[in-house]
Amino acid sequence: MKLKLYSYWRSSCSYRVRIGLNLKGLEYEYKAVDLLKGEQFSPEFLKINPIGYVPALVDGDFVVSDSFAILMYLEEKYPHHPLLPSDLKRKAINYQAANLVSSSIQPFQNLTSVKYIEEKVDADEGDVWTKTHIGKGFVALEKLLKDYAGEYATGDEVFLADLFLAPQLYAAINVINLDMTQFPLLLRLHEAYSKLPAFQNAVPEKQPDAPSS
Repeated sequence: MKLKLYSYWRSSCSYRVRIGLNLKGLEYEYKAVDLLKGEQFSPEFLKINPIGYVPALVDGDFVVSDSFAILMYLEEKYPHHPLLPSDLKRKAINYQAANLVSSSIQPFQNLTSVKYIEEKVDADEGDVWTKTHIGKGFVALEKLLKDYAGEYATGDEVFLADLFLAPQLYAAINVINLDMTQFPLLLRLHEAYSKLPAFQNAVPEKQPDAPSS
């Protein structure tokens, strides 16, 4: 039975999982959830993921949500093209970089968070808030990866850290317009990802629910 991925085209969390599925060569059915229309809070979707977030993966009668959990599930079930290196220290750095993105950067650009800031503080404060927290996280990532990076984040092979970095870099550059001149390593990685089919086929504008113009 084909996997089903509940996704939103601009969701960076969904973007991570799309890259992972592509790298492992797994076919899946794309199930669009329009976050702007609030479809994530529909009774139908809340049965799939009670917290109302994308992505969610359906594998037969099993459902798993949260991008990290989904990718670890896929890694265990489909070990070809591993997402983690065998070296213990590099594996730990992959976990650290992925968690830095997922817990210390991405939540601050989340649609719900930014909307709350704009409503409670000021309409312009959302942009300042987002750029401040992404910049802080990128400073940390530059320092973390400088001794491990090769062609990609933790060496010359694509691993878990890259799956988390690519969507975050895409959002920073293409959506938030963050000045990347102070992040040369991350900018180089962004350029490297642009040459990989598994990454390029996962970009927001190539998804079935992306606007046509």
